[in-house]
Amino acid sequence: MNILHTIGEYALLMRRLFQKPEKFSVYWKQLIHELDKIGVQSIGIVALLSIFMGGVITLQTASNIDSAWIPAYTIGFATRQSVILEFSPTLISLILAGKVGSNIASEIGTMRISEQIDALDIMGVNSAAYLILPKVIASLIIFPFLIIISMFLGMLAGGFFGSAAGLISMVDYIYGIQFEFKMFSVIYALAKTFVFAFIITTVSSYFGYYTRGGALQVGEASTKAVVYSSIYILMANYVLTQLLLL
Repeated sequence: MNILHTIGEYALLMRRLFQKPEKFSVYWKQLIHELDKIGVQSIGIVALLSIFMGGVITLQTASNIDSAWIPAYTIGFATRQSVILEFSPTLISLILAGKVGSNIASEIGTMRISEQIDALDIMGVNSAAYLILPKVIASLIIFPFLIIISMFLGMLAGGFFGSAAGLISMVDYIYGIQFEFKMFSVIYALAKTFVFAFIITTVSSYFGYYTRGGALQVGEASTKAVVYSSIYILMANYVLTQLLLL
């Protein structure tokens, strides 16, 4: 019964979320603010993780290729496939679920326990749409750009670290990246990113919006937002892979 109740609450929240806004200019200001908060302020951690993980993937791939029959460009090819298909869209989204999701849940949860949301409802404002819709739209816009940045930096760093370690020449690495490249791989990754962005923002907003109690419950809501967002991302990743790749 608790599961059905949760699903019902989430569905009703989504219904309120996509109702016609009262004043578009207010939502536009909120959207710009959320683009900065969700996207621009996340570039640093995305770049750092992408650079080192791209390097690690290259080094691990090179260390496991010990046959003279396997061409050197295979390292670049394997790094590209790993970064585009799984690392950037999925692992970066999991990191963003921790950073962005916990922030959203704690922000909305604090507004709930301080009765700011109740005040908006009393004034006739659709509090769900006003607080959550700009976050959802902002994440759908900015997440794909973050993932593209992650892909670029991951592959670039892989070539740099591999070349610096003397494991592969930059020429072979670049050839491997270009070898049998399919644009659908990027489309697949970005399709997953859109779904993950929606999951992170709506699930985190749900736990924040329905917070009850005090500061302790806000912390619990923030933790639940990260845990459940991560679980749903992994589940969606499996389903989307089955639908799009197989």
